[in-house]
Amino acid sequence: MTSGLTLTSSTSAEAHSKKPRSVVSGNARFQVLSPTLIRTEYAANGKFTDADTFNVIGRDDFKPTAFTQRVSHGWLTIDTGAATLRYQVGSGAFTEDNLTVRLKTGKQTVTAAPWAGQGVPECVFGALCEAEDLALNGPSAANDHRDYTGHGFAAGFEGTGASATFAVAPATAGAQQLTVRYANSTGGDGQNVTRTLTVTVDGVAAGTLSLPPTGNWDTWALASVPLTLTAGRHEVSLLRTATDSGNVNVDSLAVVAPGAAYPAPVTPGPQPCAFGTPCEADSGVLANGGKLADDHNGYSGDGFLAGLERTGAGSALTVTGVPAPGTYQVQLRYANAQAGDQPIQDRTIAVTANDGPAVTATLPPTSGWDYWRTQSVLVSLKAGTNTVSLGCPSDQACHVNVDTVAVTAKRAPLLAPHAPLGGYRRGLDGVNGGARTFAGLLFQDGWSLLDDSTTAHPDGYVFAYGQNYRHALDELSTLTGPTELLPKWTYGVWYSEYYDRTAAEFESIVSRFKSEGVPLDSLVVDTDFKSPDRWNGWEIDPSRFPDWTAFATWLRKQGVHTGLNIHPSILGSDPHFAQAQQIAKGKLKRTGCNGGADCYVFDFGDADQLQAYFWLHDQMGADGVDFWWLDWCCDASQGLDSHINQAYADKTGFAFSRAYGSLQAGGYGNPSAVTGGPWADKRTTLHFTGDAISNWETLRFEVGYTPGESAATGLAAISHDIGGHTNGLQEPGTEPGSTKLPDDLYARWVQMGTFQPIDRLHSNHSDRLPWQYGPAANASAKKFLNLRKKLQPYTYAAAAEATRTGTPIVRAMYLAYPNEQEAYATAGSQYLYGPDLLVAPVTTPGTTATTTVWFPPGNTWTDYFTGKRYAGGTTASVTTTLDTMPVFVRSGAKKP
Repeated sequence: MTSGLTLTSSTSAEAHSKKPRSVVSGNARFQVLSPTLIRTEYAANGKFTDADTFNVIGRDDFKPTAFTQRVSHGWLTIDTGAATLRYQVGSGAFTEDNLTVRLKTGKQTVTAAPWAGQGVPECVFGALCEAEDLALNGPSAANDHRDYTGHGFAAGFEGTGASATFAVAPATAGAQQLTVRYANSTGGDGQNVTRTLTVTVDGVAAGTLSLPPTGNWDTWALASVPLTLTAGRHEVSLLRTATDSGNVNVDSLAVVAPGAAYPAPVTPGPQPCAFGTPCEADSGVLANGGKLADDHNGYSGDGFLAGLERTGAGSALTVTGVPAPGTYQVQLRYANAQAGDQPIQDRTIAVTANDGPAVTATLPPTSGWDYWRTQSVLVSLKAGTNTVSLGCPSDQACHVNVDTVAVTAKRAPLLAPHAPLGGYRRGLDGVNGGARTFAGLLFQDGWSLLDDSTTAHPDGYVFAYGQNYRHALDELSTLTGPTELLPKWTYGVWYSEYYDRTAAEFESIVSRFKSEGVPLDSLVVDTDFKSPDRWNGWEIDPSRFPDWTAFATWLRKQGVHTGLNIHPSILGSDPHFAQAQQIAKGKLKRTGCNGGADCYVFDFGDADQLQAYFWLHDQMGADGVDFWWLDWCCDASQGLDSHINQAYADKTGFAFSRAYGSLQAGGYGNPSAVTGGPWADKRTTLHFTGDAISNWETLRFEVGYTPGESAATGLAAISHDIGGHTNGLQEPGTEPGSTKLPDDLYARWVQMGTFQPIDRLHSNHSDRLPWQYGPAANASAKKFLNLRKKLQPYTYAAAAEATRTGTPIVRAMYLAYPNEQEAYATAGSQYLYGPDLLVAPVTTPGTTATTTVWFPPGNTWTDYFTGKRYAGGTTASVTTTLDTMPVFVRSGAKKP
């Protein structure tokens, strides 16, 4: 053991206090929590963190772990048996060069650099830096406008505290200039005005960027601010403070000499591909329309190879290090889904090595553009360096996206890239068939970093789970706290509709549920009950609910629980405003909202404003309410959504919340992740995913979204609007001002809801009651809502298992079958519901539909409705009418 390196043994005071064993190397500390979980912490001042953080509350709850440690040739090595961590002694804060972790993922050996790309990126003085590559806190990397450079831009700056940060190190002290390329048009607040952002240097305000309007969001302009920098490294941020207006997009920036021309962007050149390594398919020489794209999910790197739509389109990669002449695998990770109006079908791609003959790779469909399969073809290669080309043999052939290419030995295992499995976002507001998600815990090559850093204190947890994804979720549950187990009644049937109703009308609906033989466990009252303003009021309107307590008591006697909709804002004209502002010590901010300009919002990170907020709840006199529905969040909370969720959970047992994942307070337009992540919210929150579009495409997206969010975050309690919320496919409804869905879409969405964590019928003035539909859809909905009630004990048991073990209610196929490529390829069309039910919801129109189902190996699968059996390890086409859907029971399990 060398100087500066200490090991706290299991017999020390640290072990007796149940703290994990530590290895300290200078200002770096490594705590081995388990064989597959190591904390990596760097404190420049030598002061490490032992107290809980907002996310991490259970690092002392792991069993003691045996490991070895040694120092050789300047490197510290910690070996747990499952993972080997190496750190260069004395090399400072963690980087991709000084810290690696080696692990086994299936038959693949993976060497990870967990801190690569973390922290603040360096921008070379005088060179252009792409804004989407900066350290973003609030803004998201987007590409939904034209004429940007790089692969996108930093979008939003929509909430106080939103920032983009980089480091720059001038060689000499003196006057400098920061120039940004930006777009500024009509924002989400409806204004088209000059915007501002504050520039900080090392945390201190150094100037204000004034950003006049540009022609539109596709038009970019330059703006500059002078800086005075000393020689050496500085961290520079574009920050929206409380006095800035933000709401801009930033494409790129540069620190240059005063008056210098704005530097040109640098187009990355082709990169070589090392033998035996997954390489980005887009990193070769692109030809004839082949291009880098990132408009789908689940890819590794910066994107994937797209544009394979005509003869000759493709990519040529230079493969190095081929050991000898012979036959080798070319492994392709690809997605093949609906291409325009063409039918879903097998596609082909030509693989050519050097000047040899093309080999055709046949690529069967995957369950969507967000879902990938890896398969290989054999080619002949020479020793050393080879050119391997991918191309379209005809205009009709390709129409696939290719993520990675790996050239390996003939019998080598299929290699997994560092590609996220599943993902999460604030919600599905406005989602019309698909949306970008953000990576969570799981990656296909078996490792990830949970970054719990403060600004100056890198602190991250390296998960090295290999293919044991369920074990990773279990360890996440221990480290950050388990997913919330809700009351048993929440796993029944909910009814909720944004439609102005009185107490008497709700009582009539509840009675109709009973007379129609349809179960009902929860009734949610939407915003129109409020007074004096239907959106922002803090009283119950007596014209709609003359006696709220009597109404709530009547509901309880019917076995129905209830919740009330809340928007976290108040009008200045509200009779409770003066007292609320006094409790908040004058800190409520007038921002404008749905009620007009005279509207104030709450910062839930401020204790006084939080107290005022819940005081308003108490003024409603909502006796007997079981929960509050936080239907909007969090305009002034600076990304601290989790604080309000914890506060609601303290009040009613759980939060039913649109606020999720510590996401930026950017509203509908910017559901992007901030550094806090979703880890604390899963301890408190039933995630309401928001206002999705009512069409087949969105239904199809939700099939894969629920298991994907659960796998990424460990959250089990996810609630969609069953039937979607608004727009899409709407027909005249049965009530004044209402619409309805096509009968087949309604019936199929209700079927899917039966096998979701929460089954909540909801809409925006659109019929969701079975008897509002035709005979076949009515009968189908009643059948499946009753099945939901029958499954309630099974669902609750699965929820309890999720709390106990981290394995969610709705389980992505790869959680149970990580070594099966079909588990990844079909993750968008089917999932396991609890331990024993395989569910493949119908997502195509018509009263009859045929659904392709993959039956995992190791079991026989029996149709829940017909009793027909299917052998494991096979794929079949299953045809159903509106009275059934593809649901199958695992052999050996009792039919629930």
